[in-house]
Amino acid sequence: MNRPALGAVLVSVLCVLTGCAGTAPNVRHVPEVDALFADYNGPERPGASLVVLREGKVVLSRAYGLADVGTRTKATPESHYRLASLTKQFTAMAILLLVDEGKLRLEDRVVDVLPGFPSYLGEVRIHHLLQHTSGIWDYEAFVPATQTEQVKDRDVLQLLSRADRTYFPPGSAVRYSNSAYAVLALVVEQVSGTSFASFLRARIFTPSGMASAVAHQEGVSTVSQRAYGHASREEGFVPRDQSNTSAVLGDGGVYASGVDLAAWDVALDSHALVDAKTQALAWTPVKLPDGASGRYGFGWFVDEDQGRTRLSHHGETCGFTNAIVKYPDQRLTVIVLTNRAGGAPWTLAQQVADLWLGTAATPRPWPFESMANAH
Repeated sequence: MNRPALGAVLVSVLCVLTGCAGTAPNVRHVPEVDALFADYNGPERPGASLVVLREGKVVLSRAYGLADVGTRTKATPESHYRLASLTKQFTAMAILLLVDEGKLRLEDRVVDVLPGFPSYLGEVRIHHLLQHTSGIWDYEAFVPATQTEQVKDRDVLQLLSRADRTYFPPGSAVRYSNSAYAVLALVVEQVSGTSFASFLRARIFTPSGMASAVAHQEGVSTVSQRAYGHASREEGFVPRDQSNTSAVLGDGGVYASGVDLAAWDVALDSHALVDAKTQALAWTPVKLPDGASGRYGFGWFVDEDQGRTRLSHHGETCGFTNAIVKYPDQRLTVIVLTNRAGGAPWTLAQQVADLWLGTAATPRPWPFESMANAH
């Protein structure tokens, strides 16, 4: 495979993060962007980090509010947020790397790859999990609200065994599934012979220049410059950083900063990990039997916005809400990370993207809004 040498990729990333000749930030839209983020900016408010990339270079990097309200720690571009479902693009890439190496096939039945996968799911294949067309049950449905012990990826198999059928025949429809991506993390471990967190570190984060990103495991790893989650209450913002499903890694357990995600975007566009043909699989929406588009690829929602291909993902979890919007043909990416429950950072990301696209900021539907279980 013809991929850029690691040294060349890291030089490119270094230019993005520190600024090389000709890459000075574009400040043209700063006042308008700051106005959009006014609700996140203040001495008592959990904040947000924003990165805009154009043609592989950071053209704007901003941070607002606090990474930790309790300690009054300010948010910065280096603050690390729990990515929630933005994690799914890394889980999907891990699978693509194994496919690229011939260790796995997208058509493989999961039951043939992963010991302990329930036998009633015998027709579920790897690509069904990636595209949310598996129909497998949501593990969250089997976790009582009163449970205090955190669920891990491995526990998802036992939780899935409590069902005896899928929501629909695999491949026939789309239903967003966190269970699917927890199972994919287990597939990565089974096929690679290493832990999911270690695989991400060695095969994705380090080669991409994501120096401090981590699939976080309490007591095993640490999160540098960590932003803590919050929720809004009548008395103000209160800590709300963990739930009983926060320890599941494959569907949402990565912590990263805007700086890390800028490096990730450069790695994707320079094909530092997989070639263009393989990357295109992740950005191609599934076609359903009736000919309709499922509007999901591998770890990315895919739709059209005014004739432009739009890639996106949202992330919602205990105390964090995030979004990424990417226009691959226009070489434009906007990343918004926030450490509060609620809000609509995807709308903010779109409004920022519209400034660079020169498009009127009018409300447009998001593919996740009409996908079962996705919001």
